[in-house]
Amino acid sequence: MLLGPLFFLSYGQVNTFTATRDDVASLVFAWERSIPFVPWTIVPYWSIDVLYGISLFICTSRQELMRHGYRLLAASLVACAAFLLFPLKFTFTRPETQGAFGWLFRQLEQFDLPYNQAPSLHIILTWLLWLRFRQHLNSNARIVAGGWFLLIAVSVLTTWQHHVIDVISGIVVAVIISYLIPIRGEWRWQRPTWHARRLAGKYCLGGMLFLMAGAAIPSGYLLLWPAVALLSVAAGYAGLGVTVFQKSNHGNLSLSARLLLLPYLIGAKISRCWFSRHTAQCNEIAAGVSLGRFPDKAQQDLAVFDLTAELHKGNRNAQSWQAYPLMDLLVPDIEHLRTSVRQLQQLHRESDKVLVCCALGLSRSATVIAAWLLAEGHATSVAQAVELIHSRRPQIVLTPAHIEILEAFSKEQLCQTS
Repeated sequence: MLLGPLFFLSYGQVNTFTATRDDVASLVFAWERSIPFVPWTIVPYWSIDVLYGISLFICTSRQELMRHGYRLLAASLVACAAFLLFPLKFTFTRPETQGAFGWLFRQLEQFDLPYNQAPSLHIILTWLLWLRFRQHLNSNARIVAGGWFLLIAVSVLTTWQHHVIDVISGIVVAVIISYLIPIRGEWRWQRPTWHARRLAGKYCLGGMLFLMAGAAIPSGYLLLWPAVALLSVAAGYAGLGVTVFQKSNHGNLSLSARLLLLPYLIGAKISRCWFSRHTAQCNEIAAGVSLGRFPDKAQQDLAVFDLTAELHKGNRNAQSWQAYPLMDLLVPDIEHLRTSVRQLQQLHRESDKVLVCCALGLSRSATVIAAWLLAEGHATSVAQAVELIHSRRPQIVLTPAHIEILEAFSKEQLCQTS
């Protein structure tokens, strides 16, 4: 009741208003004139209206429906604001088309003038709708749906409705909207520690350097991507925590987070590969529980307890995969330590062999295993737990801050047993 009328009113009014302006420019690459006009692609182009309506009825929870609605609302508002602030005009003259396809083009022309261009609202909606459909389809149906949505995206060019810059800007806006309005999870903020603020400052500095370089270098727009990625990670250390990675309990980062943070994620993967050259994949510590780095391949013979926030499980198979994301280079607080130990205990009851991993298997995972050793009685003191882990995996890095939080956890365990 809200989205339909809002879409047609805002889109139509902005289009009509822009048609009266005399300051409307155009931005076209010379090679775009070689893009063919394909009349039949008006069918997939029009189909987005049907899929838009259906998408509101496939959501299986109130939260999913509301978040999806917020995304669609944001898409209309952001696109229309851009049309007003940065008006562009489509410059090609579409050939006359007869038959059913011609009728569809004439219907489109009745309410769509060539002034609502960048970012392409059609592209933004295509991305947002595909995210919802792929969530509720099996693998085969997902491939078919993905092909159709790709055809919709291409159709904005082959129907001569949009220029390439509209498509590029539409994809960027779509990913940002889907990232800022996640379907699952909540944005949470908590007061960062001094060390976290220091790391936030470093990432923020890196992001600002990329931002300035992108502004200073001709055609340096691609540098804005790593700038946004680093500034997003900086926001995580500044208080948003692991929510910036949007990692599920099953170990997967959201597709929007993977795209937006891709430059950082590539850097994190390169760093993991470089610093893990001289360390074993994993080492057994006690009772079938091993400590190691993030698996490079399938681990079908054991369960995985994943403590990384920044690494994506992808198609790595395991007997069981459970994620409890913790920020890299930070000491987990006592509440996170309690929760991670409880989850490890539950996972160990379900599987005889468990791999506890972080990026390198040196700090986050070592801290959790040390606490688990204390909780399970495999060690009677923090020093004994650390010594046991060090004897099996000598490369571990536990700072005085790690030892301090483990001592606090040990005191809690003693109070509970007494």
